[in-house]
Amino acid sequence: MKVVIDTSSLLSLVRYYLPFDKDNKLKKLFQSKVESGEIVVLDKVAEECGYMAGGIVLKELPFLADKKNQTKTNELFPPKSFFNMLDFQFVNAQLKSKLTESEFEIRKTAYLENADAKIILYAYTQNKLRNNIAVVSEESSAGNDDKMFKKIPTICESISIDCIQLPELLRKFKEIEVKF
Repeated sequence: MKVVIDTSSLLSLVRYYLPFDKDNKLKKLFQSKVESGEIVVLDKVAEECGYMAGGIVLKELPFLADKKNQTKTNELFPPKSFFNMLDFQFVNAQLKSKLTESEFEIRKTAYLENADAKIILYAYTQNKLRNNIAVVSEESSAGNDDKMFKKIPTICESISIDCIQLPELLRKFKEIEVKF
């Protein structure tokens, strides 16, 4: 199974799992999965990891800073269908109704440049190419924190992309035994 992972999941891995990984089995396994492409780390996600929580993710997982372990997003172009979904399906309609068309376009353009949008776009295009991919995110579907666009799990559900959390991903790794 191939997955694209978000910043919050990488932060959770570093904060809540790696402190218990005394022999570095999990860290080494994670590194091998990233290097093999089974876990996709987008360049925008790696960039976010550099300034979130004092850069702890890149300090603990330095292999994520290596460009060869990152998937470039500058050549990832949304198809027209994706723009339509942004305008009508992924948007918080109440907030959109309070904006002028040009204000909304500015927000949409900014959103398209952030890591969450790139994760969704990457997964969407991979699924269109029949490359089965899931998204790993620690976000919940509950609430939207007054953001212009819906959260990753809600968007994934609306476009039939599997969205799992880190514990579920770790359970799929047969190379390690994970007990909760």
